Amino acid sequence: MVNGLNSLGIAKPPSETRVVAAMSGGVDSSVVAALLKAQGYDVVGITLQLYDHGVAIQKKGACCAGQDIHDARNVADQIGIPHYVLDYESRFKEQVMEDFADTYLSGSTPIPCIRCNQTVKFKDLLATAHDLGADAMATGHYIRREQGHNGHGELHRAHDDSRDQSYFLFATTQEQLDFLRFPLGGLPKTSVRELAEYFGLPVAQKPDSQDICFVPDGSYAKVVERLRPGSGRGGEIVHLDGRVLGKHEGVIHYTIGQRRGLGVATGEPLFVVKIDAPNRRVIVGPREALLTAGLAMEELNWLGEGTLEEACERQARALIRVRSTRPPKPGHLGWHNGQPAVFFDDPEEGVARGQASVLYSADDETRVLGGGFISATIPADERMVA
Repeated sequence: MVNGLNSLGIAKPPSETRVVAAMSGGVDSSVVAALLKAQGYDVVGITLQLYDHGVAIQKKGACCAGQDIHDARNVADQIGIPHYVLDYESRFKEQVMEDFADTYLSGSTPIPCIRCNQTVKFKDLLATAHDLGADAMATGHYIRREQGHNGHGELHRAHDDSRDQSYFLFATTQEQLDFLRFPLGGLPKTSVRELAEYFGLPVAQKPDSQDICFVPDGSYAKVVERLRPGSGRGGEIVHLDGRVLGKHEGVIHYTIGQRRGLGVATGEPLFVVKIDAPNRRVIVGPREALLTAGLAMEELNWLGEGTLEEACERQARALIRVRSTRPPKPGHLGWHNGQPAVFFDDPEEGVARGQASVLYSADDETRVLGGGFISATIPADERMVA
């Protein structure tokens, strides 16, 4: 105890502090549960059963499938904590899988992992943790929660950049952040594996899942077609200059920035620059057509100082990340057609509607200020399609 607070920042002895550990059956969440138990906390493990087996195709290594539930239960038994499995199949299908299909069909590019964190995990599961009388909920995400000067939690990037999951957690609200804890945010993956070995966990060598949990072999189109029969209707591949270059078998097979697999040849490198879903057209053009000066956002979550509106009015500086695999780029906040927007100092490439725009502090580059989903792009060259 330091200044009357335990290691989770709660003014209770660990033995009197109930923590719900979200256990997916993987090594990360298992180590979190084992660490908290070893530190003397009153730990309750919860695993979510997410799959609607009539829609999803399970695959080895996917989280929250049958084997993972079995693995989570074994870990809970070994470390001596109660463990519950909650059937969230219908919620997951409605809030994550259905949204995934509809977003693709609208011509946007979904991020189901963010939707899952935003709805099922950090909304529904958090409510269950409160019902169980928990003082906090802990997860195996690689992100840091720091105590701010105002007494509220701040969201910061993980120390291990190669594992950082801040892009996928921008929608975490302040109320949720005050209740959540992320014990692995300051550790590299190698240390987590070592801890799993130290605790003798049966999942110590279990491989990480790399794909979206309900998408078999990375085939997004197959899942969309299964959820929305008939969604694979074909259309035209059209150049920016208006030329019809060929046919395609459904817009769900394409995403902004794609170059391979277009099935057309003109002697110049071509990229998907827009998906016109209502007219079933895939628009292609040169690489420079992908350059974006800025973007508008919807479903904003703001964790910075003051209000989002104030930050837009003063054109606050920020670092902006538009894909999880890209470093943030400098720019500023503002307005575009009445919507909150960000503008890059130098154009960004391949920005897609439906993806996330995550904002980091320009002063403290690790701090997450929030973000939103990209609703519109502002071309670097106004002659190019938006």
